[in-house]
Amino acid sequence: MPLTYTFDPAVTPALRDGILDLWTDVSNAGGAVGFVSPVTREEVRPALVRQFASMAEGRSRLVVGHDDEGRVAATAFLTFNTHHLMTHWIWIYTVMVHPRHQGEGHGRDLMAAAERAARTLDGVEAIRLACRGGLGLERFYASCGYKEVGRVPGAIRVAPGDDRDDVIMLLSLT
Repeated sequence: MPLTYTFDPAVTPALRDGILDLWTDVSNAGGAVGFVSPVTREEVRPALVRQFASMAEGRSRLVVGHDDEGRVAATAFLTFNTHHLMTHWIWIYTVMVHPRHQGEGHGRDLMAAAERAARTLDGVEAIRLACRGGLGLERFYASCGYKEVGRVPGAIRVAPGDDRDDVIMLLSLT
């Protein structure tokens, strides 16, 4: 079943709890979304609070996908640059699809929904992302139209002796 995507949904307790569950489940399934498994909801909560604060301040926007049962199944945060010379591009962060929906094309649909949302933002000409190397994420994002524009070897330390590249990718909207 396809997910239903919303740009800038109202932040409700159900949405908050749904994203918290999603972020925890994705992290515990090995997703590269800022944590290393095992992680608890309470460990993830401060990162989500920071995202909601950024949204409340107008620095970030949210794309969320719900499944046919109304559960939060996918998210991506679009974040504006604060540097005045870089306001023509945005970041996409915390791109997640729930593990129960993996392999169904929802990741590609989420990236397309985020691109559509970004195209509605005045003056935005590109979307930039950073991803953890070693998981094949570069291939996935390339299949969504992103191009690798930089790589910092060993910049992400997942565990002692397990350093991964920080891969920078860009999607032009022009």
